[in-house]
Amino acid sequence: MDKKTLALKEKEARKRERERARRMHIDEEAERKRAAKAGFANVNNPRRSIGLTLVCAIFAFYCLFPFIYLMINATKTQADFTSTFGLGFGKSFALWDNIVGVFTYQDGIFTRWFINTILYVVLGAGGATLLAIMGGYGLAKFRFPGRKAVFAVIIGSISVPGIALAVPQFLLFAKLGLTNTPWAMIIPSLISPFGLYLMWVFSDQAVPTELLEAARVDGAGEMRTFFTVSLPLLAPGIVTTALFTIVATWNNYFLPLIMLKDSNWYPLTIGLNQWKDQASIAGGTAIQNLVITGSLITIIPLVIAFLLLQRYWQSGLAAGAVKE
Repeated sequence: MDKKTLALKEKEARKRERERARRMHIDEEAERKRAAKAGFANVNNPRRSIGLTLVCAIFAFYCLFPFIYLMINATKTQADFTSTFGLGFGKSFALWDNIVGVFTYQDGIFTRWFINTILYVVLGAGGATLLAIMGGYGLAKFRFPGRKAVFAVIIGSISVPGIALAVPQFLLFAKLGLTNTPWAMIIPSLISPFGLYLMWVFSDQAVPTELLEAARVDGAGEMRTFFTVSLPLLAPGIVTTALFTIVATWNNYFLPLIMLKDSNWYPLTIGLNQWKDQASIAGGTAIQNLVITGSLITIIPLVIAFLLLQRYWQSGLAAGAVKE
């Protein structure tokens, strides 16, 4: 086949592709018009809405605005922070100097706060996720007396805000001599009524009872059935529950505020707040640039966790939405 014939065939192929695209566009427009007259839209061929797009763009900007503010102001020196517009860059780009300052200020106490937060998340949120998995699975797949009462208690626990329990928890831990210790943060974080309820609902939908019965007929014990059969099916729900408990523990503020007095056991939330209030103390130095940079560093692990686990999280939220 010579080059001229090949070029003609390629030209004809491109022409056919353009014609096919034009027909598809005409068909889509016709389908949109039919859907508009009928009062509904085809999800596979949605209508474009400028107003809805504008609303979504405004909402997206509203959600991203704090992050944008942190990124811009983390590049400023203290002098630029107080003398320039909040959404404008300063005279010098001091991001690296601010990062170094965060990790070296007060003999590197920020690193200690970061490690404390990781400790509370691993033991507290990790333990809460484990208990929620086991408790939710047991409530979903086993029948026992008092099951409905347990359900009522869980629903009631969800309706009680955590801040209402902070003072009773403080009094209890004070009697036990556990205040101002890591256990004052870890033990309360182990209880997650919402995570337990979420795993209960997810386990009921994601793990077929017939599959468990087949495993038991084959001679598998309950523990082996749970770890080899049920646990892989619960992965989306586990990730979703873990994300909720991690964020709740990472951002916890009021509980460590009343439980901890020693700055060596502070999490990041309390430590950064202490830096923020430093300027109001007699003889204190304003370090808002370090507070902003520290806040930016603090949210980076959460952003990474959400980006890496996003697909599992989304599937977990959608579980049970469609009745088969």
